[in-house]
Formats: sequence, C-alpha cells, structure tokens
Amino acid sequence: MTLEAANADTRAEYTRFLDDHPDIRFIDAVTVDLCGILRGKRYPRDDVHKLYGAGLALPYTVYLMDVTGDSGDPCGRGFTDGDPDGLCYPIPGSLVTVPWANEPRGQVLTTMSEPDGTPSMVDPRNVAAHVLKRFEALKLKPVLAFELEFYLLESNLDANGLPQIAVSPVTGKREFTNQVYGITELDSFSSFFDDVERAAQAQRIPAGVASSEFAPGQYEINLHHVDDPLLGADHCALLRNLVMKVAAQHGMRATFMAKPFLEMTGSGMHVHLSLLDRDGQNVFDDGTDAGSVTLRHAIGGMMETMTDAIGIGSPHTNAYRRFGPNLFVPVSRSWGSNNRSVAFRIPVSDGRNRRVENRLSAADANPYLVLASMLAGVHHGIVNKIDPGPPATINACDEVDPSWPTDLSGALDQTQSSTVLREYLTGDFVDLYCETKRGELASFNSVITSREYEWYL
Repeated sequence: MTLEAANADTRAEYTRFLDDHPDIRFIDAVTVDLCGILRGKRYPRDDVHKLYGAGLALPYTVYLMDVTGDSGDPCGRGFTDGDPDGLCYPIPGSLVTVPWANEPRGQVLTTMSEPDGTPSMVDPRNVAAHVLKRFEALKLKPVLAFELEFYLLESNLDANGLPQIAVSPVTGKREFTNQVYGITELDSFSSFFDDVERAAQAQRIPAGVASSEFAPGQYEINLHHVDDPLLGADHCALLRNLVMKVAAQHGMRATFMAKPFLEMTGSGMHVHLSLLDRDGQNVFDDGTDAGSVTLRHAIGGMMETMTDAIGIGSPHTNAYRRFGPNLFVPVSRSWGSNNRSVAFRIPVSDGRNRRVENRLSAADANPYLVLASMLAGVHHGIVNKIDPGPPATINACDEVDPSWPTDLSGALDQTQSSTVLREYLTGDFVDLYCETKRGELASFNSVITSREYEWYL
C-alpha cells in the first residue's frame, strides 16, 4: 500500500496533527500484545509518512511473546516459520500527544494486517473484532465500559525486596487501613489524579470516576461507556499505560498486578455491558430491576463459559491468588441484582442504562481478549437461549466452586478444550494463546524460589 493509496481521512489526520503540533519530533506507533503490553517503533517526524503509507512491518510473534518479551515458538510460530512480518496500520482517531514524554512526541495505535490486507488473527484486537461481527446478524450493538483497579506503590522495594504502599506526598505517611471510598485517601494523591485526568484528556481517553478501593493504596478508575467495543478496549489498554507513566513522573509505581499483597484484596478488571437494537433501545431492559429475558440469556451464556474464560481473564500464576472466599471476587457461577458477591452483577440503574457487570477478570489481563471471551459467552447465551437459573440474593462468594481452576495450568486446559471459545475466537488463536502462556508458566516454574531453600535446603 502506497501513501497515495492510503485512506484519505487517515492521511489527513496525521498531516493535520503535525500541522497542529509543529514541535512534535517523534511518533510512537504502538500495538498491544497478547499480555497487554504496548510494543512498536518510534518514527522521526520526517518518516511518519512511511507508517501511513506502507505500514509498520513487525513480526507476527510480537503478539505471541510472554510477559518477559520471550518468544517460545508457540505452535511453530517464530523460529520454525522464519519469524515473518505482518503489517501494522494506524487506527483512525488514535493519533494523540504523549503528555509524559521528555520531548514533544505523539502516539498512534495500530493493528496488524496480512500482506493481502485482511486482519491478522494473531492480533488480539482483531480477535475481538472477529467475535464482535457475530452481533451484526442479531442487529445488536454492544455498549460497554471498563473499570480498572490498581495499587500505588513506592518506586523502590523494601529491604526484603517486597513492594510497599506509596507514602502520601500530602501527609508524609503510608496508608494502612481499608478506607474504601475514602475521600481523604484521594486527597492524599490529588496531584497524581489531576495529572492522570489531564493526560487522559490529551489522549482522548474518557476516564471518569476515581475512588479509593478495599485496601490501603488501592484505587479504581472508571472509563465512560462507548458504543464501539474495540474503542472501549483501546481505552482500557491505553489507560493502564497512562497511569503507570504518570505514576513514574510522581516518583511512584502504579501496578495492575492481580494480587501484589497476599493479605489485601486483588485488583480486577470489571466490564459493564448493555446491548442496543437498531432503534437505540436497550434490549436488556424490560421495566424491571431484574432485566429482560435477553439479559438473562446473555448472563446464562457467560456463566456456561466462565471457567473456560478464566485462563484468559487470569493469565498468569499470580492471578489465581486473587480468588478466595469473601473477597468480592467471583468464585462461583452466580448472578444477581445489586449484589457484589456474584460473578455477573446487574447494578442499580434506570432502565435506559440496564446492564450486566462482568467481575471475573484480573486488572492485568488483555482487555481485547477479555472482551472477546465475554462477547462469545453473551452471543452463545442469546442464540441458544441459555437460562442462568435463579439469581443469588445472599452472599455468593463464601465458598469456592469445586470446578473452579486453581492454577494457570488447569485453567489453560479448560480454555484450550472449550468448544465455544474455539468457535468464536478461532481454534488457531486459542492454541497460540494457550501455548504462549504454557511457555511462560514453564519459564516461571524453572526458578528455585527462596521458600524452597528455606524449607528444603
């Protein structure tokens, strides 16, 4: 594809951006890999036309690396096939400034295509788009928003090599109590949250309400609902990167690690979803607090596939420490209205905003794959009219479901054998995902831990 043949609107976007920002020196062309990490290349200003013309050549394996950046040749992709390139092209509307950069810089999100122009199905964003197309036949449009929990930590580890909660720049003290929804705790880091808001505005990320969460040093930021699910997942991936970069500017570390402290609550990625028909009516609403039959079928599909999807929403060993009784984390197939102990909650709202909240995934999961697996369950439930059973009206997280995967290995077995996920996400991608994560797990287990020396030496 030449510059002349590139989409005129997209070409106009970058020329207008450079005209509006004459001080910009570089443009970062980024994409989101299987682990949710941003990867890409930095273009000097004078070379940006190449990106918008011929595209960015990257090996397919840029999406198939583990969290350390190692490529384990999953399913023969990498060393075996000669590590060939695909072509990444900018996503319209994603070119923005980088407020935390040391020099004037821009950033654009890209997605990978095959040489013939078709979407490459190693890119998690394209996998989510593939699932999303299923809703066109139903004449339904998903509307969604992500919520992300994270911890603010000191930039340095303590004397024992462990993370420590950040010291407030206002009080000079470290939080030690669970002041959930505490305003004082937000005030303690008000300059950080102010800069997050400014950076989000600059990057056109619709970050909304912030709150202190159920542990000292833990916070949550909600994203606004959008009627483009891929854009919603873009916002989620880019917000995580933004929060970490702004925290570093403030001399702190922000982590979305699922369970950084055993004695404290884990960090989740919650997804709120509703479905609109072609008239813009919310099909989850029937005038009652419980919602419509369509809503219950959607929940039924997610409940049927939820243990299949745990390997995607909990993508590493640490994420399985997040599950446990009475932690407001799902540990059973459950749903209900206005009940935080369930896996699929119907929040209090008016009918126009009737929705389901999926509370399953860890905050550091890949948002595109969380979206893909969630939409697969929703579509499967609606098409097959799956009944979720009666709603939970009491605590649904006091006992762990015996069928719940207790570690990554068991979860990946369920993911890889899932007929529903293989149908919707494609069997090839499910295999690539599972083999990549198995390679990461093998590498993780190859190290002798200090506890082994303490107990067995």
